[in-house]
Parts: sequence; C-alpha cells; structure tokens
Amino acid sequence: MTRPPSVYRGNPFLVEAGVAWGGDLPSDDLVTLYRFANRVPLLYQQSGCAITDGVVSTDWRNYGLSQSRGALPAGPAVIFVHIASVWVPFTSESKEAIADYDEITREVKLALQECGRKLASHIRLRKRQADERRKRGYIEKYLPHIGIALQEILAISDSDKERVVSNLTEVLEASRGGASAVGEEEEIEEITGGESSEETVENEEEA
Repeated sequence: MTRPPSVYRGNPFLVEAGVAWGGDLPSDDLVTLYRFANRVPLLYQQSGCAITDGVVSTDWRNYGLSQSRGALPAGPAVIFVHIASVWVPFTSESKEAIADYDEITREVKLALQECGRKLASHIRLRKRQADERRKRGYIEKYLPHIGIALQEILAISDSDKERVVSNLTEVLEASRGGASAVGEEEEIEEITGGESSEETVENEEEA
C-alpha cells in the first residue's frame, strides 16, 4: 500500500509498504525485512534505521503475528518498506540506513498498520474457511448413513434413498457453502472497527 505524501523538515517523502505471507516461509523465525530508499535496497545497519524502528514499534500481535518487546515480529512473513524522497535523510554518507525522524517513523507505522489489518483479515478468512471445510467434512461423512437409516425406518426404495441424500447434500451446499464464502471486505471491517490508521497510532502512543 502507498501512503499519501508527507513532509519532514520541509522535504517531501512518500512511504510504500507490503507484507507477503505464507508459502514455504518458516513460521517460528523472525520475519524478513526488506528496506528500500528511492528503489535502492538498504542491506546494512538494519538496527539503526527508521524503517526498522517503525516495524518494531508496530504491535504485530494485533494482526496475527507473535512479537517480543523491542524485536521484529515472528511468523511466515516478509515485510517490504520503501521510502521515496527528493532528499532521503541517510544516517551517513554510506547511505545504509535512514535517520530516525518522527514524521518518517510515523508514516512507516501507519503504512504497516494498514498492511497488518489486511493481513489479519486474510488470516482470519483462511481460518474460518478451514473450520468450515472441516465441519462440512463431518456432515458429508454421515450423509450416506442418514440415507441408510431413513431407508430402514421408512422402508423406502434405493432410488428414494439416493434422492434424499442428494437433497441433503444440496441443503448442505446452500447453508455451509454460503457461510464459507465470507467476503474479505467484511473481515477488514470487523478488524478495523471503523477506526482510521491515524487514530490507531495515536491510541498506541497514548497507551
């Protein structure tokens, strides 16, 4: 996601951020952080960079990742942060880290919070779909047995039994199928609760 342009000490800048989740990434290791300034990767001095400060100061536990105090979050994820500016405030002439200006750290945090909300929405959606598939599996497992029991009780023919099982399957599709297709927008609304990114940062700073 891309934040609106902002200004630090009279210099305009813009923050872009993204989070990649899942795949073959290890779930117990710290996330991998990729930092960029004007499309150039920053490979060294990660701990002394404003981007890292923004990532660490974000409470990733709200978005489905584990995190120790003062450390990067842990989970199967990769975080990307890019800062574009006509004058990037590097900490030294080697241009390996970005200086810790409050305006920059705040914008990085706002961008990451927006990504975090979408990540939490994705994780919750996948979890609900997995739960729904498991419940459907339980029901589908016993549908043939229900047909056999009804045949024995009502003395219906094999064709009637198959029709009953087919009707029950259609009912299952109509009820469980709709519940498993929860829209991602509904998940995002549930997580954000109508609170803006700026309000979230202010609330965390007050806490």
